[in-house]
Parts: sequence; C-alpha cells; structure tokens
Amino acid sequence: MELSNVLISPVVTEKSSGAQVARKYTFLVHLHANKIEICKAVENAYGVQVESVNIIPVRKKVRVSGRTKHITRRHNARKAIVTLKPKQILDFNKVKTAK
Repeated sequence: MELSNVLISPVVTEKSSGAQVARKYTFLVHLHANKIEICKAVENAYGVQVESVNIIPVRKKVRVSGRTKHITRRHNARKAIVTLKPKQILDFNKVKTAK
C-alpha cells in the first residue's frame, strides 16, 4: 500500500486534543493499513519520530430514527493513536508534500 493512502485524516476531538499533552495523536487510517505502514506514513508526512502505534477498530453502526424510520449508516473504520518520541511535536498545519 502506498504511504500517501494510509492516513485519511487527523481526528480532532476534545478527548484527542487532551491526549496531545502526552504526545499522543489520533488519526483515521485505511482499513488494511498495519502499524509499520502507519508509522512510516506519519514520519514521512509530518517529519517526526514515532515511538509506538496503537490501532482501534471502529465498527459499523446502523441507526433508525424518526417517524419515517430513516436509516443512517456509518461504515467500518480504524483509528490509530500515534505516540511520538520525547521532545517531538506534531503540527497539523505543516504537512510535507510529495515531490
């Protein structure tokens, strides 16, 4: 898998923003990406050194709401919590582009 397709987007929530104090950053990643590919993709995209990667599967969900039984679906996804080495800071605004 190409490294440019591994990271989909950073997850910016109140919980993930609080974890950034402990050098932990959360990303939405491709379903078939493994820890090594995620590590290399973060290092190439942001120019930081990764200490560890933890992966959390997010299962699909179906909701039925309203009087008309409107069905909404959320697809399978994976989140990766990336811990950086000490004295490393990740800035989401500074992404390296491929040349």
